[in-house]
Amino acid sequence: MFHVKHPEDAASATSFSLDDSPIARELADLTARRRVLEDVTVRLSGRTRVITVSNQKGGVGKTTTTVNIAAALASVGARVLVIDLDPQGNASTALGVPHTADIPSIYDVLIDDLPLAEIIQSSPESTTLFCAPSTIHLAGAEIELVSQVAREHRLRTALDEYLDHLEQRLDFVLIDCPPSLGLLTINAFAAAHELLIPIQCEYYALEGLSQLLGTVRMIQKHLNPRLRLSTIVLTMYDGRTKLAQQVAEEVRQHFPDEVLGTVIPRSVRVSEAPSFGQTVIAYDGHSAGAVAYREAAVEMIRRDSADAEAQDHGNASAPANEGGS
Repeated sequence: MFHVKHPEDAASATSFSLDDSPIARELADLTARRRVLEDVTVRLSGRTRVITVSNQKGGVGKTTTTVNIAAALASVGARVLVIDLDPQGNASTALGVPHTADIPSIYDVLIDDLPLAEIIQSSPESTTLFCAPSTIHLAGAEIELVSQVAREHRLRTALDEYLDHLEQRLDFVLIDCPPSLGLLTINAFAAAHELLIPIQCEYYALEGLSQLLGTVRMIQKHLNPRLRLSTIVLTMYDGRTKLAQQVAEEVRQHFPDEVLGTVIPRSVRVSEAPSFGQTVIAYDGHSAGAVAYREAAVEMIRRDSADAEAQDHGNASAPANEGGS
């Protein structure tokens, strides 16, 4: 028995358009976001923000977030220094900075009191992007720091001295930590004003976070009262899975003020970039991952500006203290 196709059946078959497909909608959205970024303007705060990027849980995109946020900030005109405190040196690699064993590195700063200015290199990606590289020597620094004087403040002392003598101010210092809570990470916490935590949108995303925040509270109490959790970035997000959506929702419920609205998607381009000694901003600036990191950088700047304006407004509206007691 044969089926006769009626004209209305043919019409319904041709009514589907590629413009209505999920891929087409995704591409249209990405194109629109790129256009917004092309016209974006930001106002930097006029002060140096020192931000530690940390999560002792490995594989959450910590180093990837550090270097790509740094490159994205530099792309909108910020002067940015990345301090690579991870012995693996992946941040140095991604920024295209040499970090062989014979090159002066952050190890020499922490252990031998070498001035930070003597190890900083310019990244080939941008004239406003700099790196204090890590070398393999840093792997033994945890043990060597134990016997050092003021071992928790070695990085802070070196960084403060460097910033005090700069002719042209930095806008951001991003410190990439190892995936542990040892003395290198404690040095980073003691030196920073802010903490940025990347959280992977996967099962057990919040595992270990309470331990990290407990360490932060101890640092605030004993070493650095100015440290605050300012930013959480959701990484490796796959919007097609219910799990990623649930994790994002759970993190936002716990940290409504700290989580960026921008999420970083899973991206092949982001994974490929370091093997070419580049960030994804330089490797493929039009990719979904690059656009997301640029949006995250802009959001970080604008959030800080909004906080500063709110604080200034609060100070201006506070009643003046008239007379003495």
